[in-house]
Amino acid sequence: MSKVKNPEQKKNLSLKRDRRNVFGENSKSSRKNIAMGKQRRQMNERRGIAQLLGVLTGHVDDDAASDAELRVKLTIAHSKNRGFQKHPDKPLGDAIQRKLEKRRRKGML
Repeated sequence: MSKVKNPEQKKNLSLKRDRRNVFGENSKSSRKNIAMGKQRRQMNERRGIAQLLGVLTGHVDDDAASDAELRVKLTIAHSKNRGFQKHPDKPLGDAIQRKLEKRRRKGML
């Protein structure tokens, strides 16, 4: 049971705590797109590493091997830094403000 009894306080808490997806896609599709984004980052990372290591065939000297290892580690670090990131939904109050501003700009209000 809620400790807040005042309807105005309840509304303000609702506008602050409730979240809405304003990313521009169906909220149900986010479940699949999050997994796909993680998979895409991993696939790109593997592809980049395979391209770096693909040039090393046959007998490889230690300098070339250590250089390739360094480039692979840099590629992995770069991929993790710019890889897929989830973005949280916006508070309901912000979503409503955004929608009202959009309506005002279009001349509907």
